[in-house]
Amino acid sequence: MRYIGNKENLLDKIYQVMQSKNVKGNSLFDFFAGTTSVSKFFKKLDYQIFSSDLMYFSYVLQKAYISNNQELNFENVLNKINFQSTSFFASPLHIVVEYLNQIEPVNGFISQNYTPFGTSELEIPRMYYSDENGKIIDAIRQKIELWKTENLITENEYFVLLACLIETVPFYANISGVYAAFQKKWDPRAVKKMILRPIEFVVNNKNNFAYNENSTELLNQVVADVFYLDPPYNQRQYAPNYHLLETIAKYDNPIIKGVGGLRDYQNQKSKFCNAITAIQELNKIAEFGKFKTLILSYNTEGIMKQENIISTLEKYGKVELVEFEYLRFKSNSNGESSTKKFINEQLYILQRHE
Repeated sequence: MRYIGNKENLLDKIYQVMQSKNVKGNSLFDFFAGTTSVSKFFKKLDYQIFSSDLMYFSYVLQKAYISNNQELNFENVLNKINFQSTSFFASPLHIVVEYLNQIEPVNGFISQNYTPFGTSELEIPRMYYSDENGKIIDAIRQKIELWKTENLITENEYFVLLACLIETVPFYANISGVYAAFQKKWDPRAVKKMILRPIEFVVNNKNNFAYNENSTELLNQVVADVFYLDPPYNQRQYAPNYHLLETIAKYDNPIIKGVGGLRDYQNQKSKFCNAITAIQELNKIAEFGKFKTLILSYNTEGIMKQENIISTLEKYGKVELVEFEYLRFKSNSNGESSTKKFINEQLYILQRHE
């Protein structure tokens, strides 16, 4: 999934740095879980994972990938739909996904508010999804909710199916990278018929936990060897940039406004989007967090200054800074930074005083 600050391509390097700095442990708290790429990586390494994020769509992914710890059989819904897969060796999840791909499209909240036909009365009709794909999204989302209401799927099965949808819809979105705005001309992939994709199951032998909360509210609750922090770097809040994923995940018919049809996000603002409150939050985490090692993943263009980060963290232990280059996220390649193709990743490693 395209996501600002996504560390998926950096995780091998980050883990190499952790090993070189003798960062040890069996548990990790992914403080800003996002797309769960960090949590999945360390879950596969058999860490016990605690993950949290203010965004509900992230919580959906966390429930599917992190707290769920088994391959699911979808027994009740498969007995109900009695659908024969075209593949002889298809898993239960693949069969359900194949079934959802052939149900009749319906007119619903997404097609009514984020497609050209549904918003034709607006001065600028919204072009987030094609008319066809908007109805496909609505049909699949409504069917998943109906199955939940009818107790045909378990809680884990519900979140796995929602995760399949959340992981699929970005591939057909008519956006440059985030959902704050849609493109005025169709991206070729946005006009292709949407085909739901199954997710992978990530299984380890640990009891893993997912939260849909401000992680600083969990400091008295979560104990982990490693706290991994990958906060917002600038003043731009994540919630408006991913509002459509949030609405598809919740499917709560929110009041929306503006050209982009944004939902209210007053309760999802991060204090890390302000230089002063970001340092205050970082200090709170370092002081009250129950960890052995804290790793802050940041970069040279972040609103917190390097000297402020170090002076804040070093009150609580030994601090090391490791930097390496990586390719800039495409949607950030604008303004004064447009000429910079690479950016420096910074890993601040705090080893707590014994």
